[in-house]
Amino acid sequence: MTKAFRIHEYGGPEVLKWEDVTVGEPGPGQVRLRHTAVGLNFVDTYMRSGLYKLPSLPSGLGQEAAGVIEAVGPGVAGFKVGQRVAYGVGPADAYSEARLFPAERLVPLPDAIADRTAAAIMLKGLTVWYLIRRIHPVQKGETILLHAAAGGVGSILSQWAKHLGATVIGTVGTDEKAKIAKAHGCDHVIVYTREDFTKRVREITGGAGVPVVYDSVGAATFEGSLNCLRRTGLMVTFGNASGPVPAFEPATLAAKGSLFLTRPRLGDYVPTPEALNAAARELFDVVAGGQVKIEIGQTHPLAEAAQAQRNLEARKTTGSTILLP
Repeated sequence: MTKAFRIHEYGGPEVLKWEDVTVGEPGPGQVRLRHTAVGLNFVDTYMRSGLYKLPSLPSGLGQEAAGVIEAVGPGVAGFKVGQRVAYGVGPADAYSEARLFPAERLVPLPDAIADRTAAAIMLKGLTVWYLIRRIHPVQKGETILLHAAAGGVGSILSQWAKHLGATVIGTVGTDEKAKIAKAHGCDHVIVYTREDFTKRVREITGGAGVPVVYDSVGAATFEGSLNCLRRTGLMVTFGNASGPVPAFEPATLAAKGSLFLTRPRLGDYVPTPEALNAAARELFDVVAGGQVKIEIGQTHPLAEAAQAQRNLEARKTTGSTILLP
């Protein structure tokens, strides 16, 4: 039998159940994958808790993994048995030893990208791609603000933005994480637990503010982030690590300088196989070229996914966390 995590109700990490499952033959448009590495992400905890509702319960969990194709279903072109592949968009069931998966959401892995690296970048790295290449294309000479700069997304974004010529201001919660953020390209690091990050951003920018804030923290940083923006700046809220952003009056955006606000999802930026593969190639190029180095801060056996989630939610992790089947 194949092992996989299932949740039968929403709640804390204790609702994750390590169960025997049957993985059948792939249907039309599907492949069967044997996972080699699985990525851990905050979105997994949102789905587990019910903040983001799953289509139905019981359900699998997890959105990012690398593996090897074991079988190919009818109508699948461009993939073959034994091929290394990865994904970061698709039905939640990555916390499993093997699974069925829609081929149109798969990306072939080049030799230069190892399985563990792929499992650390397919969701996080593609998230960075749309944040800095599509939502606000980062320009040389810009100064940007990034929260959670020592995390999986943060460490990739800071390096890539630095490669593009930006000055990166990063916020973190501890001195240890400040060192990590600095090592990954942040020009200025603010320890928000003891510094007023809004005041420091204004000081660093000579009072001007920044054109864009990338905020995955949510409730705890939202208002302060708005106050860091220059006139007509863009607030990108893409996570809820401290809880969801409370409701607010849209007129607030006008009062603070005709600001823009977006709450994006990866799937809307890679809606077709062609778009997905083009984005992945751009990501793979900067990783393989060494411009973006992937920091895997922690690895756990897949069976210990519940503890890995506890560590993530307690802000005890740095870089990416990988679960190994």
